[in-house]
Amino acid sequence: MMRNAFVLEKQETKEVDTLLVSTLILLVGLGLGILFSASYHRGLTVFKDPYYFVRRQTLWVGIGGVLAVLAMKTPLEWIKRITPHILLVSLLLMAICLVPGVSPKLLGARRWIVLFGLSFQPSELAKLSLVLYLAFILEKKQDRLDDPLNAILPPAVVILVLSALTYLQNDFSTAAFLFFLGFVCFYVAGVPFRYLLIFLLTITPIGIYLLFTKEHRVQRLLTFLNPGLDPTGAGFQVLAARNALLKGGFWGTGIGQGTRKLGGLPEAHSDFIAAVVGEELGWIGILLILGLFITFAARGYAIAYSMRSSYERYLAFGLTSSILIQALTNLSVVSGVIPATGIPLPFISSGGSSLLISLIMCGLLLNISRQVQTERGGW
Repeated sequence: MMRNAFVLEKQETKEVDTLLVSTLILLVGLGLGILFSASYHRGLTVFKDPYYFVRRQTLWVGIGGVLAVLAMKTPLEWIKRITPHILLVSLLLMAICLVPGVSPKLLGARRWIVLFGLSFQPSELAKLSLVLYLAFILEKKQDRLDDPLNAILPPAVVILVLSALTYLQNDFSTAAFLFFLGFVCFYVAGVPFRYLLIFLLTITPIGIYLLFTKEHRVQRLLTFLNPGLDPTGAGFQVLAARNALLKGGFWGTGIGQGTRKLGGLPEAHSDFIAAVVGEELGWIGILLILGLFITFAARGYAIAYSMRSSYERYLAFGLTSSILIQALTNLSVVSGVIPATGIPLPFISSGGSSLLISLIMCGLLLNISRQVQTERGGW
């Protein structure tokens, strides 16, 4: 009996969530294939190398994969202890981006730190550090959530500071995303609704005001309401994405057969890569990707709600929500449901920072899933 119990325990602590891993592999694999199709023309034209973007993305997959395994193997108690340090590093990197001469100015924004030929976007790290910090602090103060000054104000200040630093990098979309992610984490942790309402009513007018302080944001909003107002300017990208989806129809034109990526669709390899999917794989391709993200989210939330520990439950929920909200936001933009943002499509859009942080998040989620199996005796 003792021998059998020992074998069972050993198997449980080694297992990982098979469905979650399979979904992740499919997303990353499809992402590389889609990225090659979407970027080979730009790579050949700009860098004289059709494999330029997919080669760099593959490098980040390798680095992110190693870090994901480390995140999966690292004891959660240790991650919990270093969370304040991760948050501090994130804040410092975000501040460094605002220093002229240190962070390069691209497209009117300072969002990147370049080192050894590779660029990193600290606002992506901010997404991870925010989830880690909120899980840590909300679990610590879960018995005092009715005391706003001691339990709610400190994490609210962290959310606002990270959002403000991101906004100062001229990245309104990610700043709004960080705020919304923090709000969702507050709600899941059981923060009383009256405090959530006060928080929301205080920040919403400020957000609306900031939205109208930059001309390009106003243009995005107007062209969302009526892309025909400026079809060759601010509305060009929205109309190009719409035309790509209409051309693809339900079944698509075929892998590699799309033409909008040849110059008619700005950021075809990045924020608007889903439009390339829609043109070449049709709506069936969009639904496939959406289905994979829904499967990922369903598994992530199942893990979260299966946990006994508040910290692990909050962390799993935050990690899952971060990836799901980004995916739904990106697909909504390309489909014309919401105005254009700079939120990438996780695992698929070109961008090492987003891919790296998304893979680390998945590693942590797999780490938590192993805790579920150990506590509950497997799925």
